[in-house]
Amino acid sequence: MNILFVCSRNQWRSPTAEKIFQGYSGHNFRSAGTSDSARIKISTKLLAWADLILVMEKNHKQILVSKYGAAARNKEIQVLDIPDDYAYLDAELVAMLEASVTPFLGIDA
Repeated sequence: MNILFVCSRNQWRSPTAEKIFQGYSGHNFRSAGTSDSARIKISTKLLAWADLILVMEKNHKQILVSKYGAAARNKEIQVLDIPDDYAYLDAELVAMLEASVTPFLGIDA
């Protein structure tokens, strides 16, 4: 399964998620951001690649649907509700990601 993590600038939350879940057998992970200043910006190519899109906040889902239309609407998009309050690999962020993402992966936290 291809899983895409999305936050705003692809600086802290989504790259942390991509990093900590790398290596889970049967899954591929990438990350991107919705902002024009994102390190890796969301694209139709990334949306097409993804089987599941996990966004950090509700507004990320709204941006994807409004900007990319059917390319986003036809995908499973889940909101993790993780605010932009953490640095890259912050221990609390890692714990929140592990708790919220693992149910989608069929693995134990």
